[in-house]
Amino acid sequence: MAESSFVKINWQNQQIQIEYQWLNREKTEAPLFVFLHEGLGSVAMWRDYPQQLCESLKVRGLMYSRPGYGRSSPSGVEKVWAKDFMHRQAFEVLPALFTELAIDEKPWLFGHSDGGSIALLHASRYPVSGLIVLAPHIMVEDVCLHSIENAREAFVNTNLRDRLSRYHDDVDSAFWSWNEIWLNPSFRNWSIEADIRAITCPVLAIQGENDEYGTMAQIRGIAQKLPPSQTQLLEIANCAHSPHRDQPELLNKICLDFFDSHNQNK
Repeated sequence: MAESSFVKINWQNQQIQIEYQWLNREKTEAPLFVFLHEGLGSVAMWRDYPQQLCESLKVRGLMYSRPGYGRSSPSGVEKVWAKDFMHRQAFEVLPALFTELAIDEKPWLFGHSDGGSIALLHASRYPVSGLIVLAPHIMVEDVCLHSIENAREAFVNTNLRDRLSRYHDDVDSAFWSWNEIWLNPSFRNWSIEADIRAITCPVLAIQGENDEYGTMAQIRGIAQKLPPSQTQLLEIANCAHSPHRDQPELLNKICLDFFDSHNQNK
């Protein structure tokens, strides 16, 4: 994987360092895909999938690590995450990053899990060309909380902390900030179902049938809020929470078909 670059953004009256990487940056006329990682993800944890997808779609890509993840500034800037933390990432951090990187086009957003939720939220307020979201959360389900509780046990009692430390400069900040807000009782009624009604771009929503963090109610809920002509769903067999790891070839094909159908630059 290429070396990361860093840029500072102004957020919460502080200078926050954001880790990012460009993919196929030389293709200046190609559409831009921005990759938004999962709840414990980072630039490095995407591995080579974004590059594979960009090659398949013949687009440019941008990956970044949110504050507290990867090599970005620790989330201590926001010592206790609030219930609206995904809204703030969508409405404050991502626009600030686009400003610092001089991105003034309408990008495509490709989000996984929490990143999928952030992509949906961003598109509800800002212009984007299209969305591809994998295992997004639009509400809190018991199955998700159960899996997050299991992750907490694994972080404390197994080698999960050591494995995650390969991808995060401050692994404790990355893990506990995410884990504690999701398991906070005040988060139980969190929902973005009202927000997503404002989305006007094409949306491809994908969920694995064996997803341990959510049921099909998540992506079906998206389809219920948006016009059928605007939304496509894909439910993948033999697939858990990460379709880009479990079924990358099928995912590439579906993404290519969807992109070709809605790419206004072709």
